[in-house]
Order: sequence, then structure tokens, then C-alpha cells
Amino acid sequence: MENNNEKIFTDGMIVKRNDNAPDFVISNISIKVEDFTKFLGKHNKNGWVNIDVLKSKNGKYYGQINNWQPNQNDVVTNTNTTSNDNQSDDLPF
Repeated sequence: MENNNEKIFTDGMIVKRNDNAPDFVISNISIKVEDFTKFLGKHNKNGWVNIDVLKSKNGKYYGQINNWQPNQNDVVTNTNTTSNDNQSDDLPF
């Protein structure tokens, strides 16, 4: 499959970061259920939607679809097979 470079921003989801929050609080996400449900229905693939939370140049956080898909050429297969033909009987153990 090809990588789709189209940027798709989330509908119905607001991401905020409170600078006074403890370090373990990454962000607050507010979801408008009706809008986000429609968005998920439109963009799901096999029941999943991958969303990256990003930071804009002006410091605001936002959600964007992560639509990366591996290409056939990116899939690595294990072609290394073990055979007794290459093993030596001179092993010290």
C-alpha cells in the first residue's frame, strides 16, 4: 500500500496542554461525541483510526490522522535458514 501524504485533521477533538499540570499529565483531550463519531466512521480502516497528537509552530496541540501504511517493499522477510550442513563437529562444548 502507498503512504498517503494528505493531512487529515480530527473533527470533534480538542487537545490542550496545561503548563501547570504535573509532568505525568501529557495533555487534556475533549471530544464532541457526535462530530468525533462521524469522523471516526468516515476514516476508520478495519475498525481502527490512528491519530497523532502534534504541536503547531505557534504552540497549540492538535490531532491529525496517521495514515502511514507499509509498502510491499518495506516488509522484511527472514530468508536466513539454519542448516546442519554449515555446522562444524569441532565445537568446544
